[in-house]
Amino acid sequence: MEILASRVLIRPADLEESLRFYRDALGLAVHREFPGGVVFFAGQGLIEVSGSSSAPATPATQLWLQVRSLGEARARLAEHAVRVLRGAEREPWGLDEMWIADPDGRRIVLVEVPEEHPMRRDTRWD
Repeated sequence: MEILASRVLIRPADLEESLRFYRDALGLAVHREFPGGVVFFAGQGLIEVSGSSSAPATPATQLWLQVRSLGEARARLAEHAVRVLRGAEREPWGLDEMWIADPDGRRIVLVEVPEEHPMRRDTRWD
């Protein structure tokens, strides 16, 4: 099977509130809009927020978003009164993570890769 495109689909309880969160609080750029939803750029992926659901968000599904600076992200989120579930901490695997929640309580893991982490290592062949 050849995958040509992909995106994460989010069916929120309140579409307008969630669109404001992803667009304004997180600052995600719009990829496309259509009746009933918006597709946002999220780094190398896409997040579609559309439709609605009465089912609660589950901790089994989370979003992982890498940012350049957790400090800058924290300041932006504070301006929008975003619920922080856990402040920034260095994880045993060496990444700095902060956990927030979207309006439905879905956990979003914001990640900063420290300068010394192997993920930043130059992997070009010499």
